[in-house]
Amino acid sequence: MKDLQRDTLCIHAGYKPGNGQPRVMPIVQSTTYTYESSQEMGDLFDLKAEGFFYTRLGNPTNDCVEQKIAALEGGVGAMITSSGQAASLLSVLNICTAGQHMVCSSAIYGGTFNLFFKTIKEMGVEVTFVPPTASLEELRAAMQENTRCVFAETLSNPSLVVTDLELFAQAAHEHGVPLIVDNTFPTPINCRPIEFGADFVVHSTTKYMVGHAVQVGGVIVDSGKFNWDNGKFPALTEPDESYHGVVYTKQFGPAAYIAKARCHLMRDLGAQAAPMNAFLLNLGLETLALRMERHCQNAQKVAEYLQSDPRVSWVNHPGLPGNPYYILAQKYMPHGSCGVVAFGIKGGREAAQKFMDSLELASVVTHVADLRTCVLHPASTTHRQLSDQQLQEAGVPADLIRLSVGIENLEDILADLKQAIEKAGKA
Repeated sequence: MKDLQRDTLCIHAGYKPGNGQPRVMPIVQSTTYTYESSQEMGDLFDLKAEGFFYTRLGNPTNDCVEQKIAALEGGVGAMITSSGQAASLLSVLNICTAGQHMVCSSAIYGGTFNLFFKTIKEMGVEVTFVPPTASLEELRAAMQENTRCVFAETLSNPSLVVTDLELFAQAAHEHGVPLIVDNTFPTPINCRPIEFGADFVVHSTTKYMVGHAVQVGGVIVDSGKFNWDNGKFPALTEPDESYHGVVYTKQFGPAAYIAKARCHLMRDLGAQAAPMNAFLLNLGLETLALRMERHCQNAQKVAEYLQSDPRVSWVNHPGLPGNPYYILAQKYMPHGSCGVVAFGIKGGREAAQKFMDSLELASVVTHVADLRTCVLHPASTTHRQLSDQQLQEAGVPADLIRLSVGIENLEDILADLKQAIEKAGKA
């Protein structure tokens, strides 16, 4: 199905029923699978045969969804996880261990920043944060002898910084390490980072991919393009004694990275996705292309309206011609970026709070990127663990309001915003 368009892949990739089988992908709600002989089971454990033997390592429902997402991103394989945080963590730990180092853009989701700033450091992995606008020289300077990966977001949450993917990929590859890109906000409908040099892609599938706020999940996608034979990644090129001496690059070829993630990290850390959640995710993926088109259309009009309202102090959306990331957005996401708009209300934090409390259609929730319009104040919620300096580095000013524009009728969304801004102005 590689020749099909992305909107068609959303519907058909991953699952093709045979004669007399269910047209809708079934939920295989089973932890175990039966075989007629111990030899067959042993071959599965030794990775000599393909099949399912325990749902932590693989499940027919999960497998179908993984194939679909891999097809959408243009990768050779994928592994869904229990959360987006798990996907980000496993994507790094798969190639970066204690005593090693990673380079990371500072403009990333607050939870991911905290994961790398604190937790992964406690695991012994050092992290150097660089500005998302870093030059090639700055990126080169951040690299160390023990650097093993570079991490960035295509479009940062919530600052909406557009990463120059080709520049970050060049810096990573010059140093002989892969680039990992979080592509949650654009989704593969609007951007496929692998086409611009990314080696691995992660998503929080909790967001646009499922689109209905009904499951928490994540995914890692392997491009199959990174050359591991440079001496820096013995865990992939030398025998894994914890798995009968398998050499991942020899046994799995281009899919070595995702095979190791499953056979090693998923085996030991157990952050697997539930089959029911995979089923819900698939339902969301089937309408992803349609929803992203509407999200982007509505967000563009909302951003234009906010920019024209004198009671709004500033607006950030990469689809606005005056935006500092407009040119990069046109390069990497020419058909639209996402449905999120960041802005500030005149009157500071008090006015922002009054605005949010006055909304009637939009909901104040700790979530983003589903079909319902919702709003959040990141500095006091999702990013409250960051210092003022860290907030500034992440591009999240204290007055920033993150508006996730849904797929409701545009006139209804605008009417809600107008009345809330009017009330905020009287605070």
